[in-house]
Order: sequence, then structure tokens, then C-alpha cells
Amino acid sequence: MHGHHGFHWLMQIPGLEHFPVHVVHAVFVGLVMVVAMAIARMQLSSALGTTDGALVPADRMTYRNFFEIITEKLYSLCVNVMGAHEAKVYFPFIGTLFVFIFFCNFLGLVPGFATATDNMNTTLALGTFVFLYYNIVGIKEQGFIGHMKHFMGPVWWLAPLMFVIEIVSHVIRPISLALRLRWNMTGDHIVLGAFSGMVPYLLPVVFMVLGAFVAFVQAFVFCLMTMVYISMSTAHEDH
Repeated sequence: MHGHHGFHWLMQIPGLEHFPVHVVHAVFVGLVMVVAMAIARMQLSSALGTTDGALVPADRMTYRNFFEIITEKLYSLCVNVMGAHEAKVYFPFIGTLFVFIFFCNFLGLVPGFATATDNMNTTLALGTFVFLYYNIVGIKEQGFIGHMKHFMGPVWWLAPLMFVIEIVSHVIRPISLALRLRWNMTGDHIVLGAFSGMVPYLLPVVFMVLGAFVAFVQAFVFCLMTMVYISMSTAHEDH
């Protein structure tokens, strides 16, 4: 099982043994993302200087094409869920969130590494970050009073009751996001670890493929819920 117990390559680096495993692996994923995106940007800048202006795709899979495909699929998802205008504004946030969560999830499938997202501290931090983000953009989009109207419902005499219910509902959102991601990733790695221990050859490969699918689905669900929350928060309503 590639959990938080056992051998981890990153924890062998002098000085890192004093930090929690999930923190080290989350920072590692963040650094890999920064380096990967920097390389992709340099390749795109170089391609933009060519005669076709990077409009003609390469005849084979390249590093730049790989990122372009991921970006295109994620952006299409944002457009379908949020609409074209909102997608342009919020895609950088959603895209970064998806890639970070997916690679945190996926890293636990690699021997000698751990999954930062099977720790409640990581997932609750992500959930809280989303909670703060969609409320901030909601206030920015329609002002504090306009944003507060979302909590009061359409019927004025029910507003006090609806306000309490909506506040509780919104507070639960980051917790539900955190719990869903954490327990799904924990369960996935328990299953993989159990079968890897019983049948160390061939069969674990099947569960690693399944694990990669679970890593994708959980990142997808987390970001899908985030897009829904942002759309609800920024929607203009007449009361």
C-alpha cells in the first residue's frame, strides 16, 4: 500500500523528514506543476514565432500538444457547466485546481510516493479554499448586499429562516468536498494495497488502472462541484 506509512523517496531528502508526509508531497506536486507549465509556456512561445503561429498541430504527440489537449478538454467542460463568459474568467482557477488534485491523487499509485489527498488536512484546506474563493467572487460580482440575497430566498418573510439554513448549507460544502475526496482516495489505496499484498504480480496492474481512473473522477467531481458553486454564487437573481 502506497499510503503514509512505509518508504517514501521524498522523505529521504535531508531536512524533509521533519515535515508531514502529505505536506511534502503536496508541495512536490505544486513544484512539478510550476516547472511543467513553465516548459509548456516556453515551447508555446517558441511555436508562436514560427510561420504557422502554432495554429497547425504537430503530426505526432508532443509535450506542447499534450498540454493543449488537457487545456482544451478542461475548458470545454467549464463552458458546458458555467457558460462561455464565466469559463473565460474562472478557467485558470478551475484548471489549476483540477491538475493539482489529479496529480496528488495519482502520485499515490507510484511506488515510494504518497497521496496528499488521502489526508484530511489537505482536502479540508482545498475545500476551505474553494469556499472562500466562490464567496469572494460572488461579492466581487454583485456586491455584498447582492451576494447576501442568495442566502435569503425569494420570500421576504421566510428570509431569516432561509438565511440560517443557507449559512449551514454553505459551511457544510467545504467539509463535504473534503470528506468525499479524502475517503475515496483512502479507500482506493486500501484496496490497491490489499491486492498488491495478496497477488504481487499482474493483478495489481488492473487495480492501478482503476486507481488512475478513480484519481481522475475524484478530481473531476471536486472541480465540477466547484464550478456549480461559483455559478450559483455569481448568478444574478431578482428578489
